[in-house]
Amino acid sequence: MKTVRVALLGAGTVGQAWVGLLPQHQDRLAALGVRLELVRVLVREAQKSRPGIPPQLLTTDPEGFLDGVEVLVEVAGGTGRVGDLVLEALSRGLPVITANKALLAERWRELRPYAERGRLYYEASVMAGTPVLGALQSLWGNQARELHGIVNGTCSYLIRRMEEGASYKEAFEEAGRLGYLEADPRLDVGGIDAAHKICVLGRLTVDPALEWAQVLKRTRGIEHLTPQALAEARQAGQAIRLVASLYPEDGAWVAAVRPVRLPLEHPLVLLGSGRNALVYRGEPIGTLYFAGAGAGGAVTASAVMDDLYRWLSGAPGHRPIPQIVPALGLEVEQLEEA
Repeated sequence: MKTVRVALLGAGTVGQAWVGLLPQHQDRLAALGVRLELVRVLVREAQKSRPGIPPQLLTTDPEGFLDGVEVLVEVAGGTGRVGDLVLEALSRGLPVITANKALLAERWRELRPYAERGRLYYEASVMAGTPVLGALQSLWGNQARELHGIVNGTCSYLIRRMEEGASYKEAFEEAGRLGYLEADPRLDVGGIDAAHKICVLGRLTVDPALEWAQVLKRTRGIEHLTPQALAEARQAGQAIRLVASLYPEDGAWVAAVRPVRLPLEHPLVLLGSGRNALVYRGEPIGTLYFAGAGAGGAVTASAVMDDLYRWLSGAPGHRPIPQIVPALGLEVEQLEEA
């Protein structure tokens, strides 16, 4: 039986859920000849209660955190110190399993060489436990045409509550009480979270060098939406949704996030009711639909566990597409901005 020593960076909702999954997987891991040993958990506050995690494993000191481990699991979020530790782990030759879409989007130039070598695993970064990254990576044999997705559950909740008659302020306060908002709510309502995710998807499917700054320039949130605007759209047979898109424009690939008007029968409206949804179109495969839970500690932790199995089985991480996909002469669906 081989012992695999794991360092965990972050012990919030996802980190605690992942540690809670470990006992359930002991027999399955043993069948692979593996015993996992969680040796260290780096957190911001050591005194905070973290049910299920032995207090002696907790540390706030990054010094020596990576010593003597075989793999780093990162679920802390953020791009600063967390990003530095992820890069240190990769530079040491350690594989990294992460759910951190912000880090992937904003520090891609540093991370890309490791991703190209298959050392970076990040299925949990988009749509949590719904395995869209692996599925999209398997479509390189097609000519991608476009991709559209509802990938931020918080905005979907706010829009639904306004459709039901709540004001934006009321819906926002409800989302806060329910714990749906990021620590910085602008990441949700400003479209930044969705922009991070479409950036990750774009590099995996059409352009390995897709620039975060260019995505950010085309990102618009939902702060301006009102119950009246949503009601008027509904009367016209439409629904307004925050959609992240990837499409060709003037011979180049563009990633954008903005509220758009969709027919009520549009797949994103039907599939994205209460969950995340993606529509991919390519040739010759045609149109594919993906839908499932896109948030939640246990759901996200399950994708982190899936990536751990992927690494243990010897499969590489999520590599970006090797070169940019031609974007000339492609006809795409025109979405009306709201």
